[in-house]
Amino acid sequence: MTALREKTVILVTHQVEFLSEVDAILVMEGGKVTQSGNYENLLTAGTAFEQLVSAHKEAITELDQNNENKTQREESEGVYLTKNQSEGEISTEGQLGIQLTQEEEKEIGDVGLKTLWDYISFSRGSLMLSWILLAQFAFIAFQTASMVWLALAIEIPKITSATLIGVYSIISFASAAFIYVRSLLTSYLGLKASKAFFTSFNTAIFNAPMLFFDSTPVGRILTRASSDLSVLDFDIPHSITFVAAVAIEILVTICVMVLVTWPVLIVAIPAIVASKYVQGYYQASSRELMRINGTTKAPVMNFAAETSLGVVTVRAFNMVERFFKTYLKLVDTDASLFFHSNVTMEWLLLRIEALQNLTVITSALLLILFPQGYVSTGLVGLSLSYALTFTASYTFWTRWYCNLLNYVISVERIKQFIHLPSEPPAIVKDHRPPSSWPSKGRIDLQALEIRYRPNSPLVLKGITCMFREGSRVGVVGRTGSGKSTLISALFRLVEPARGDILIDGISICSMGLKDLRMKLSIIPQEPTLFKGSIRTNLDPLGLYSDDEIWKALEKCQLKETISHLPNLLDSLVSDEGGNWSLGQRQLFCLGRVLLKRNRILVLDEATASIDSATDAILQRIIRHEFAECTVITVAHRVPTVTDSDMVMVLSYGKVVEYDEPSRLMNTNSSFSKLVAEYWASCSKNSSSNVSLQQH
Repeated sequence: MTALREKTVILVTHQVEFLSEVDAILVMEGGKVTQSGNYENLLTAGTAFEQLVSAHKEAITELDQNNENKTQREESEGVYLTKNQSEGEISTEGQLGIQLTQEEEKEIGDVGLKTLWDYISFSRGSLMLSWILLAQFAFIAFQTASMVWLALAIEIPKITSATLIGVYSIISFASAAFIYVRSLLTSYLGLKASKAFFTSFNTAIFNAPMLFFDSTPVGRILTRASSDLSVLDFDIPHSITFVAAVAIEILVTICVMVLVTWPVLIVAIPAIVASKYVQGYYQASSRELMRINGTTKAPVMNFAAETSLGVVTVRAFNMVERFFKTYLKLVDTDASLFFHSNVTMEWLLLRIEALQNLTVITSALLLILFPQGYVSTGLVGLSLSYALTFTASYTFWTRWYCNLLNYVISVERIKQFIHLPSEPPAIVKDHRPPSSWPSKGRIDLQALEIRYRPNSPLVLKGITCMFREGSRVGVVGRTGSGKSTLISALFRLVEPARGDILIDGISICSMGLKDLRMKLSIIPQEPTLFKGSIRTNLDPLGLYSDDEIWKALEKCQLKETISHLPNLLDSLVSDEGGNWSLGQRQLFCLGRVLLKRNRILVLDEATASIDSATDAILQRIIRHEFAECTVITVAHRVPTVTDSDMVMVLSYGKVVEYDEPSRLMNTNSSFSKLVAEYWASCSKNSSSNVSLQQH
């Protein structure tokens, strides 16, 4: 505390062993300050604070008693793996540096029409596209017919105005009907494609292995789920329609111009070829700009999400301006690519318009140079009207065609996730375990090896061990020893590179994930609640009655709290359980496993972030309710596993010790060293607690 000697330090903690070092203590309960004073005064007051300290003292005393009585315990059938080396000598090889988060994948080269065809065929929309093209042809045919009718009818001397307008109106209404049909079919095609891609995208994400989420930033997923899917929903369907419609219109325009002034082909064809060359030159740059722009959105979303989660820390250290500047740099990087893309489009359109204006000028000059009477007056007007719209139509088509090729890049990005490798199937019909499995809860680890990537180092290195049915097994080790990986392997969040895990003699790798995970229970380190009601958080599948839920709540000591709520089991749970304390969320997780009553329970450092009193409640309930179950405890606090039947000590992915805790304490073992370290950090405060209580 020397560095903070002249600072006002506010420490928020549930670890009461550190409170003897502070000047003043505020005890809070139910959102109110219930006690205040120094350590000695609060301890002698005999209230809530004293209960918290007593709960911590009981845990320390239990550890001390296990240490004193270690010589009186009889030898069991456990296997003790003798350490031939000191802890530092067990493995001096560090893990090779592997970059978990990979750079975002980006396609290279021409998009091509294959990706566009994939968009159409993915939703089986080829027939729909054919009907769209037919409707567009019909629309253009009737539109052209209306103009030809006007051009020819005005030269018929005996035609009445009513006939002229009537025929024109009928043709125009028919044209409007087909444009309506085209728009309707286009919307339906877009809807089918959007549903198909969205369903496949969601299925791929939810079936992806855990490694994908560990190595993929959330912003990368969100950009595809938001901006890229939005392009598929709105931009691509209408772009396809506009490109097809204007292409047909351009063909009809050229045909009309050729019929009236055929020499225009001498200029029109070279102009179109030159336009395609310029367009290809543009597309090579624009395509890569759009691809890069797709990868610059994820960092913006990542940074915004991470900053919002740590906004309290950012403000506490007065770093708001620094983070805002960093955010602006990311936004500028993303926006600059968007602006560059628009600039390149304007560069293209300027040259396209210049080339196509040559065709218009040529057509007009030919009409002037033709002898008088060579072409009828009506056809001259028709040809000029089409010639004047040709440049605008071709420019419009070029813009939408290039935009379409850029939009198709979103299809590329979505397909990258659709083709993700998935987890094993939920159910394997030929290898379904019996409905009563597991009846005992025995777990056999057979030369288990785990690695997270095909070419990465092993995280678990040939673990062979047996957890007896109905036993309580503690798993301890330093950070990075492989404790959480062992639990991940048990739930098949990561597949074994070699070896196997047997539960009651059946390999878990042979069955489906649903059959396995429905038979295992876990209370995780970070308790998770979902937005909804208490009922849906305890029983999301609706498998249990209200009486069973209330009994589970009573066992985990939440019944009294919930019974006072106005909506009882239908009371609201906010996002991530924010309206419940951390300890209560952990008790909710306990209620879930009490409902399932599986034979195997895993505690993944479940008490690492809760206070000693809640820890004591949790341990007492587990001992009573799961007395006949196999309980695997990944320990953060050493006293949590001192009453276990067996303790496994992991180091660098290997089992260095596996025996009863009393026998491990009797030697110079890794476990005894971990206990000594914990004892050293707590003994000073625990001894002061005892002396104060004796006085």
